[in-house]
Amino acid sequence: MAKKIVQTAGRTQLGDFAPMFAHLNDDVLFGEVWNEEAISTKQRCIITVVALMASGITDSSLSYHLQNAKKNGVTKEEIAAIITHATMYVGWPKGWAVFRLAKEIWTEETPALTEKDRYQNTIFFPIGPTNDGFAQYFDGQSYLAPVSTEQIGIYNVTFEPGCRNHWHIHRAEQGGGQMLICVGGRGYYQEWGKEPVEMTPGTVINIPANVKHWHGAAPTEWFSHLSVEIPGEQAAAEWLEPVDPEFYNALA
Repeated sequence: MAKKIVQTAGRTQLGDFAPMFAHLNDDVLFGEVWNEEAISTKQRCIITVVALMASGITDSSLSYHLQNAKKNGVTKEEIAAIITHATMYVGWPKGWAVFRLAKEIWTEETPALTEKDRYQNTIFFPIGPTNDGFAQYFDGQSYLAPVSTEQIGIYNVTFEPGCRNHWHIHRAEQGGGQMLICVGGRGYYQEWGKEPVEMTPGTVINIPANVKHWHGAAPTEWFSHLSVEIPGEQAAAEWLEPVDPEFYNALA
């Protein structure tokens, strides 16, 4: 549960002069509206900053709400994007004025996001560490993040652009096989003797046991899929030759 917001500035500054205004500020605006749970405090901070910016207010009240936005998780990169976006609608001079205040608050240097970080922000499941245990069966860099290790094994497998695994077969005497569910980026799945199938978020591939196949990223794009291991008797993966590079690169 989020920490309850408490405000006393109204009574401190105007309690004797304007008690009703102080009550509305401390008890209604901050006591009730800011604590209503339909949206997050971070979202309220962003809305408030944009509303003040649109109204042309660039005094200490906006500085307070910019500081509050930072305290509630708005990053330097996010506030820059928020102000830039709002500027397109409320006017260039207002954007300049708000950026001057924001630069005084977000003073720390933040490292630039890597391509991996940017891609991670587009998908729900974690990318996880490098997939070192299976690296010998992949061309390019892959990552592996367990989602479920009980009942049915489910793993999020992420492929850097150009990464794909080798041809392989999920052997089983009964049952077995694999299901792939694309959760990000763009990639391919191919069965031996068939044309490649493009995979985008929401694509589901059902792979029967004992079918030779490969899957991986498009040559120029990141790709992630959930790998669901179907239980079977005497189930084991048989790894085979790499995908022909010339054929794979032509998929670009």
